[in-house]
Amino acid sequence: MSNTRTFRAVSVGLVVMLATVAAACGRSDDTSSSGGGDGGSNGTTANGGTAAPPPVSAGFDGSTITVGAISPLTGRAAVIGTPLTAGNQVYFDALNAKGGVAGRYQVKLESLDSKYEQQTAVQQFQSSKDKVAMYVQVLGTAIVDATLPQLETDGLLAGPASLDAFWVRKPNLMPIGGPYQIQVINGMDYAVRNLDAKDKKLCALTQDDPYGETALAGLEYANEQNGMTLTSQATFKGGDTDFTAQVNQMQGDGCEIIVLAGLPTEAGGILGASATRNFTPQWMGVSPNFVLGFAENAALGAYMSEHFILMSEGPQWGDESVPGMKQMLADIASYAPDQKPDIYFAFGYAQAWAATQILEKAAADGDLSPAGVLKASEEISELTFEGLIGDYTYGPVADRNPPRESTVFAVDPTLPAGLRALETNFASQAAQDFTFEE
Repeated sequence: MSNTRTFRAVSVGLVVMLATVAAACGRSDDTSSSGGGDGGSNGTTANGGTAAPPPVSAGFDGSTITVGAISPLTGRAAVIGTPLTAGNQVYFDALNAKGGVAGRYQVKLESLDSKYEQQTAVQQFQSSKDKVAMYVQVLGTAIVDATLPQLETDGLLAGPASLDAFWVRKPNLMPIGGPYQIQVINGMDYAVRNLDAKDKKLCALTQDDPYGETALAGLEYANEQNGMTLTSQATFKGGDTDFTAQVNQMQGDGCEIIVLAGLPTEAGGILGASATRNFTPQWMGVSPNFVLGFAENAALGAYMSEHFILMSEGPQWGDESVPGMKQMLADIASYAPDQKPDIYFAFGYAQAWAATQILEKAAADGDLSPAGVLKASEEISELTFEGLIGDYTYGPVADRNPPRESTVFAVDPTLPAGLRALETNFASQAAQDFTFEE
């Protein structure tokens, strides 16, 4: 893991340096909405009077809090970034209709297109950092790596729309959800119990970037716990369209279970090529593998229904026995009735929910500046989501503890989001024992 992080630091430092140079040339009281953390505030003093608003600061003009989102709204990852940002917006629309943060401060979302490019993302950060109180989301593991040094330098908080375990101990980040490593660890526990994984040839096909590395790290740990080894391993690059070599390798090596980490644009091509070759291992996808369009495609949907499972988190779409899901569906009906069921929308909604809990705490502290928001993120004890995703222990970063539960989904074209929960919110002993290091 340390070698991986060293490589990241070198490559990211170059991106940040280039983008910073370019930017320098051109810059001169509803608890069900705000979650159950300990930061709620209704804007009144203890004796019943109205509290004075916090001082005006970057991202706060006295009545409106501006938050940023750096997300791929165009390019190959827009299939994730667009619905995820829509989830941010719907949550804030519903919050604003109830009065906003502390019942009095409206939230404005400033959406910025990263194109899923590190340098573009850093440029967008440089152009917006003085205008926001925080970033509700920055999408992509490599993108978060690229922006993290600047977040630290400028004292801003950002929610990574990425589930790397590396984020857990970073004070300038607001991670939510069970990390990719936990997904893979729990997924392998499921495979051992339900797919006889110990008696089959296990392989890995991963994107050649930090996101792919997270899946391999989780798989390495899981294999150590289960006494298993990899038969074959291959990688591909983001943006690749020809996967003949990788599929030939997996098929030639007799792979029976394959852990797949890649964006939907590449995952769809890999699975389509495998279906064409009549290669039918059990694919185990790490969460950002899937889009509804896969299930809606007759041929690919049929193949994936038989040979693909998704390692993720939370309930099946539409399960209104889960309060957080019921709340989200009601907000969709009110503020985005044309929104299709989408797992990335749900994650974006949860990120805005998390940000609101921290903003509520900052408002209660009387400081909505970036520094005040950052401070509030270490004072709030827990981020809660009413079951939409797992609750996350917060406080000082040394005390942070992410959810250890995962859900395994099968593809089911008959369901609204195209996914059927096979086992919901379970935590293996290996996942519970996993240690998150600095």
